[in-house]
Amino acid sequence: MNLESNKVTVNKSALELCEFLSDVKNFEQLMPDNISKFEVIRDNAFVFALKGMPEIALELKEKLPPNKVVLGAISDKLPFTLSANIEEVSNSSSMVQLHFEGEFNAMMAMMIKGPISKFLETLSTNLSLL
Repeated sequence: MNLESNKVTVNKSALELCEFLSDVKNFEQLMPDNISKFEVIRDNAFVFALKGMPEIALELKEKLPPNKVVLGAISDKLPFTLSANIEEVSNSSSMVQLHFEGEFNAMMAMMIKGPISKFLETLSTNLSLL
């Protein structure tokens, strides 16, 4: 299953945004209002939960400054990646698009598509407000 957010403009250079997204503790300020848990568990990993959803643990898998940051699920139960594709617009702004990619059976994909789409849009909206 592949899902993408809208592209949004962020008032940070591509390198600044890449560094921001590479620091996992910064994801707390991007999370939706209905977050019930956020905890940094290692320098490169965090766990979060939204109300009514199971906990998800993510870790930094790849960083390609200034254009890409990839987070991946720590658990094999829900194997997926969340990538931020960053394009420089100017010295003080950039565009970012979030991309979710996961391998799920048809039933699971149907159940999570809506919540994951909403989650991606919330993250990208909150990025645009930085």
